[in-house]
Amino acid sequence: MANVIFKDVHKRFGSFVALEKLDLDIHDGEFVALLGPSGCGKSTTLRMLAGLEFPTSGEIRIGDRVINDLAPGKRDIAMVFQSYALYPHMTVGENIAYPLKKRGIKGKARAEAVQKAAELLQLEALLDRKPKQLSGGQQQRVALGRALVRDPQVFLLDEPLSNLDAKLRSYMRAELIELHARLGKTMVYVTHDQLEAMTMANRIAVMHGGRVQQFDTPDAIYNRPANRFVAGFIGTPPMNQIDGTAEGDHIVISGHRIPFNRADFVDSLADGPVVLGVRPEFVAIGSGDGLPATVRLAENTGHETIVTLELPDQTRISARVEAARKLDVGQKVALRFDPAAIHLFEASENGTRLNLDETPAAVIPMRAK
Repeated sequence: MANVIFKDVHKRFGSFVALEKLDLDIHDGEFVALLGPSGCGKSTTLRMLAGLEFPTSGEIRIGDRVINDLAPGKRDIAMVFQSYALYPHMTVGENIAYPLKKRGIKGKARAEAVQKAAELLQLEALLDRKPKQLSGGQQQRVALGRALVRDPQVFLLDEPLSNLDAKLRSYMRAELIELHARLGKTMVYVTHDQLEAMTMANRIAVMHGGRVQQFDTPDAIYNRPANRFVAGFIGTPPMNQIDGTAEGDHIVISGHRIPFNRADFVDSLADGPVVLGVRPEFVAIGSGDGLPATVRLAENTGHETIVTLELPDQTRISARVEAARKLDVGQKVALRFDPAAIHLFEASENGTRLNLDETPAAVIPMRAK
């Protein structure tokens, strides 16, 4: 079994707290993404798992072994770095074979392992080339091949696609998804790119300020964010967050009363300040009755238009509309929100979501696992 467990792990660098109360239970064969902005603790988490850093306190396990004090070479892991870290004087074949050479594996066994990895990653025709003769995507596949030949229990990937252009990133995402499906091995993937995490991972640990804010499936994180940070970090554009006041079965924003179904929210929801959250795809733009707003920007992306709107209190929010919809800058409009798509959060900096756990009926899951 290659499940990975972090139990009450803390990491400090002097007086700086890099990680606090980290609890993760990664299942055998799962693809988990550690997602968050720079400085959130995701790379420190991966480095501790790799043995490049050690926890200040707490326990890290791979399978039934506590690995806190184990050297990297004894953890049965393989790591793929952002920089690829290929040896420039070696050929592709020699780079892939290097971990086996270090372990004393020779002759036919080594050649067969290299050939198998090369076939899996479509590198057979490149085995005699040097890294400088390869494209970025090819170098990334060589780095993966070098990890593959080790046949580890756990693969660790530290922002491996960040140096590639958009087209290559898309291609390599598909390659990694297929590779994980074929191998069935546990993979832990660090990224700041939510698209990578949402499209590749079985589950995502969204991190901020050295803590895990939410650890769940991509669908749950998109449709049921645990707090305002997750709501604002996930989605492009992210979820709109609008200050308002709960009054009975309405939220009052800029003097306008927006209906919502109070039964869909926790019993602790009381009248008073709240933050209303709504995804851009559930903001309806019309005229007449509705929350008044002014069009400030309309960005046509080809298949849709992203509209930036300004409310009477100067709050700016986003809406998604069909590409054919024509809206002029300065145009006065009225906004309506589907009550089933409304989220409410505590009115604090990173307030907790107040909805009950059920997915709102109007929300369309981003993907099925």
